[in-house]
Amino acid sequence: MLSRKGLIPDDYLLTRLAEDVQQPKFKASKARKARFVAKNGTCNVAHTNIREQGRFLQDVFTTLVDLKWLHTLIIFTMSFLCSWLLFAMVWWLIAFAHGDLDLKGDDFVPCVTDIHSFASAFLFSIEVQVTIGFGGRMVTEECLSAIVVLIIQNIVGLLINAIMLGCIFMKTAQANRRAETLIFSKHAVISIRNNKLCFMIRLGDLRKSMIISATVRMQVVRRSTTLEGEVVPLDQIDIHMDNPVGTNGIFLVAPLIICHVINKDSPLYELSPTDLQNNDIEVIVVLEGVVETTGITTQARTSYLSDEILWGKRFVPTISEEEGMYAVDYSKFGNTVRVATPSSSAKKLDEEGGIARFKLHEHATPRPSVRRRRLSLRMKQYSTISPLA
Repeated sequence: MLSRKGLIPDDYLLTRLAEDVQQPKFKASKARKARFVAKNGTCNVAHTNIREQGRFLQDVFTTLVDLKWLHTLIIFTMSFLCSWLLFAMVWWLIAFAHGDLDLKGDDFVPCVTDIHSFASAFLFSIEVQVTIGFGGRMVTEECLSAIVVLIIQNIVGLLINAIMLGCIFMKTAQANRRAETLIFSKHAVISIRNNKLCFMIRLGDLRKSMIISATVRMQVVRRSTTLEGEVVPLDQIDIHMDNPVGTNGIFLVAPLIICHVINKDSPLYELSPTDLQNNDIEVIVVLEGVVETTGITTQARTSYLSDEILWGKRFVPTISEEEGMYAVDYSKFGNTVRVATPSSSAKKLDEEGGIARFKLHEHATPRPSVRRRRLSLRMKQYSTISPLA
């Protein structure tokens, strides 16, 4: 297992995003595209004009789980208080109808002993429902109605306990809590990998407990128009990925770079660096898997807008071997370096001969730094020549 000492440096923000503190910030455009999925994975969709609100009450348990914690705790408390008050009123009516509230002789047998007021009936209701017996109040054989109410209150109390405690458990063990330690790189990159132009992101898991059967999916969300002229504001297009193991399933022990080859079947095939910045596209990444410790399926999501996709860069390595084990440096999780990458779309690159011709042209044309170095050497040699010579 990887060494997880010093996982999070002081300048690391513990969210679902691995913040790259050395990465220059982009200036936000004036008319920035609204996100379909936020960086932390929440969906930016507001449901309005829902007329059939009663459908939510048909699934009460899910509705309670989806509520905020404050509302859940209020309902949790009120459900017990209301049931205690309701049955306290029933016990008081039974005692009043039988005459238990009046002072009787020693031979009088009440329905419930030691009930003299509504307060004592409320205390007895609590004792019955939460199965606490203090020994002072109890049901006798005198009244059949008291025995029936005792049975009903026990059943109602068990139902309330099962629903409310199950709701609290599900809220504390929700799968999205596990997704808080599944992180994505803040930026996506486009560069050459294995002689192909690729779109890449990096993801990792901060916990030692693994995500079983983890799969990754990507979608491009953009505005499109059909052949019939219909405008689709959120057209979701699946894109194929070339993962390290060859399929969508991944073994997420160490941070992995998820790669999408930009070929003729890719929605990014016709986009150049300029087109990428001028087009309002959003790439959504979804990681799904089963939590090893609980067996609950979890899902982590993020998205990348056009200005969050870096052209001509790649991620720096984060794994090193130290003292016989592999260590992951998460401070480098989102760091990138600039690499030689064609500044044209994959379609134009294929039309001009592909990556091989680009590399041939790259080797034939020295880089500016190489040209400056050669020029400085020539100037140095010229300065050492004697004027008399």
